[in-house]
Amino acid sequence: MLLTKLFSVSFSVVSAFAAPNVRAPRQRICGTDISQSEVVQVENSFAVNRVRGNRTALEAAPLKVYWHVVTKDDTLSGGNIPDSQITAQVDVLNTAYASTGVSWVLAETDRIRSADWFSKADPEGGQDYQTAMKEALHKGGPRDLNVYSVGFEDYGGLLGYSTWPWDVESLPLDDGVVILYSSVPGGTEVPFDLGQTLTHEAGHWVGLYHTFQGGSCVTGASGDFVDDTPAERSPAFGCPVGRDTCPTQAGADPIHNFMDYSDDACMTEFTPGQAERLQAALETFRTVAPGPEPEPTPEPTPEPTTEPTTGPSTTATSPDPATETTT
Repeated sequence: MLLTKLFSVSFSVVSAFAAPNVRAPRQRICGTDISQSEVVQVENSFAVNRVRGNRTALEAAPLKVYWHVVTKDDTLSGGNIPDSQITAQVDVLNTAYASTGVSWVLAETDRIRSADWFSKADPEGGQDYQTAMKEALHKGGPRDLNVYSVGFEDYGGLLGYSTWPWDVESLPLDDGVVILYSSVPGGTEVPFDLGQTLTHEAGHWVGLYHTFQGGSCVTGASGDFVDDTPAERSPAFGCPVGRDTCPTQAGADPIHNFMDYSDDACMTEFTPGQAERLQAALETFRTVAPGPEPEPTPEPTPEPTTEPTTGPSTTATSPDPATETTT
């Protein structure tokens, strides 16, 4: 399973010169288990099978968002974020992706009480929990974004993680993004409380790497496979205006890019090259190109009979007894 993990970490520096009771700023740190050799393999395949992006089709067919609010209790601190914050988060997504041709629409929200999933659904030690959670709750198809908001209580500092679009065919129920509930707009995870954690993770979901992918300043290095993001040796934290880790290459570090690690307030843009890449990735891996989903084929009209016919039966499936589910 190829995942991206996003963390916020607070570093404490102790020295004789440190001011007392001064807390170091929080930083966004991301680790990924997709190796550079796997990146090369993915990109070689993408180059062969790449379908040209179709912005018109994207603009005609917003991507659906299925939001799963996973809680440990009914309180806000227990993850029970209100609908207003979810709506605000989708608005943040639409603002962030406006230049790319991608838009998002909230299709459905459900609320599930499961202390285990809330606390343990991380991508490492909690893989069994996140797998069970996703298999129970996942909705829609490859072009629909499933968002799971949880607490990560057993994995302190984790902000979120995402799957990649090239894995959706082999792992369809695993597909989606898991985020910390308090990172949504109006949350408490300062300075990651403006909703850009989901913007960043959704970027991976549509096929974008970090701007510092590969960490190389060498001329001709593939980096994030986008030509118009300046080379960057390492992630940017906070909002370090003018930072330039690759001074021999054109452009300062892209600290305002949604795919860097800057604070939420510092993130403002995708580049045209990123827009082109994500459009192609969506069409290649998530079959977005045809536009709006076709209407279902109508059933043939049955021949009239003298006996009335009964409709198809339906079966309601009960939720896992370990969880409580409401819609």
